[in-house]
Amino acid sequence: MLIPYLIICFYLLATLLVGFLSYQQQENTAEDYFLANRKLGNIVLFFTLIATNFSSFFFLGFAGEGYRIGISYYPMMAFGTGFAALSFYYIGYQVWKLGKQYHFITPAELIDFRFNNPPLKVLFLAVMVIFTLPYLALQPIGAGYLLENLTNGQIPYFFGATFLTIIIVIYVLMGGMRSVALTDVLQGILMFILMITAFVVIAHNLGGFANITKETYTLKPELFSRSGVGDFFTEKKWFSFIALWSLTLPMFPQMFMRFYTAKTSQSLKISTLLYPVITGVLFICPVMIGVWGNTVFPSLEGKEADQILPMMLSEYTPLWLNSIIMVGALASFMSTLDSQLLSLSSIITRDIYLPYIHPQASLKQQTLIGRIVIIILAIIGLIIAYQPPSTIFIIATQTFTGLTVLFPTVIAALYSKNIKGVSCLVSIIVGELIVIGFQFNWLPSYLTFGFLPVIPVVVISSSIIVVGGIVNGRANNG
Repeated sequence: MLIPYLIICFYLLATLLVGFLSYQQQENTAEDYFLANRKLGNIVLFFTLIATNFSSFFFLGFAGEGYRIGISYYPMMAFGTGFAALSFYYIGYQVWKLGKQYHFITPAELIDFRFNNPPLKVLFLAVMVIFTLPYLALQPIGAGYLLENLTNGQIPYFFGATFLTIIIVIYVLMGGMRSVALTDVLQGILMFILMITAFVVIAHNLGGFANITKETYTLKPELFSRSGVGDFFTEKKWFSFIALWSLTLPMFPQMFMRFYTAKTSQSLKISTLLYPVITGVLFICPVMIGVWGNTVFPSLEGKEADQILPMMLSEYTPLWLNSIIMVGALASFMSTLDSQLLSLSSIITRDIYLPYIHPQASLKQQTLIGRIVIIILAIIGLIIAYQPPSTIFIIATQTFTGLTVLFPTVIAALYSKNIKGVSCLVSIIVGELIVIGFQFNWLPSYLTFGFLPVIPVVVISSSIIVVGGIVNGRANNG
């Protein structure tokens, strides 16, 4: 049983070493700590985008939904995330250009520059923080599940979650964005290689891809239907999920801030082209492992299904290989959590502490407060993770819906001149009230017209901004 511990320790020491090396190269400035001096090249930017987005939702959530829903989950996620790559250029390029010109560090700084509306800035950053925190908690949740399964319970769930979080906090505190980006390269490569390895080895040990797929189809054919088990995916629902992933991805602060870090616009173009290719190849792996899991571990319910991937690895791979592959899963958790901690820290430091608490704070003081906030955020994430409120998929869907409300405002900020801040302020308030209304069943479900709540939310939020722009345009012409 020493093998898992040795492999995990080796990997964690490697990440800490990267953090230490990044610390030695660090310049004590806010731009260097939060954005790596805006000098991420093609390869580093691509891998940091991949690693930041591929989280415990990818490793555990995808397999869990493959188990519960079936293979139809794959094209929905692959298309949705693939389309989101367009934002790396059409949103990312504008964000990069403005950030480089005006030295923005946080998303809210750009919004404030464009609209000069303090209440809008505060609301915008509040939405980013509030709806990112549950998604942040998914990472220690995933780490806890994984370490508990890998060690047969010798490392309890919450101890494992806490231990991994502490390691992440240490190297983020040391190296900031430079450390995060460099570890993301290591973690991104590990994720890619080890997820494919898991897929191939499990398929082989189940008698080959064709054999286990046929056996699963015979056992439960609805896993292979377009609509999934229980007709989960209606056409409207399928469309809703694709829109949800596509619109929300650039609204996560850790993704938005990556656009500032690019050294050149060419880096964003390369990521736009390669990102859909990677998602198309990788996403099928955990989904199919989850589908096959129905033949080995039938009748898993609720949150139990989120552990199907480590359960399958434990059953069909030798301990040493299982441990190595689980390092790939750890990489996905850590690469997302470190980015979330750093981005939320920068938002709270730059958009709350600096303007409202200590306007004369030096760059050294800003980075110190940023480090303190990272520790506080990590603790909040662990508090949420202590008793996971729902499945990984449900938590992610709710988080994404809340962040999607910001999309129309970002588009207006980047591409429109007639829009006033008050229109965006009303758009976000109304949009979030609708999200809350559907979440707590205060609004009847028939008002979604068969779609997920994200569709009426985005339509109404966008309409408010468009109408506001038309009214303002007419007022200016008059």
